[in-house]
Amino acid sequence: MEEQKALFEQIRAKLIEKEKLVTTGKMMSTEAIKYDGNVFAFISKNGNMVFKFGKNFDPEAQDFESIPFNPFKNKGPLAGWFEVSFSQYELWESLTLEALTVIKKNK
Repeated sequence: MEEQKALFEQIRAKLIEKEKLVTTGKMMSTEAIKYDGNVFAFISKNGNMVFKFGKNFDPEAQDFESIPFNPFKNKGPLAGWFEVSFSQYELWESLTLEALTVIKKNK
């Protein structure tokens, strides 16, 4: 889990340096990345990264694997949130930028 957290922190630090409205935050008791006060990416407790790609995102139309993020036992997944495993860590930075683009459009 240390490797995942270190990569997440590196991605977050780069974005905070480049983007004026990007800040640190928390989501479900884990470290997150916010844009203008809204979380758009975070690291899950199992060491995967979770992105807010929006309700119109089609995971089957992508060239990477993601699953709808569902932290609940008795509810459905969080709408618009998708989890990408650490096995695809090389995509995390570009996917973070994609999620940032989505949240900027919805502001």
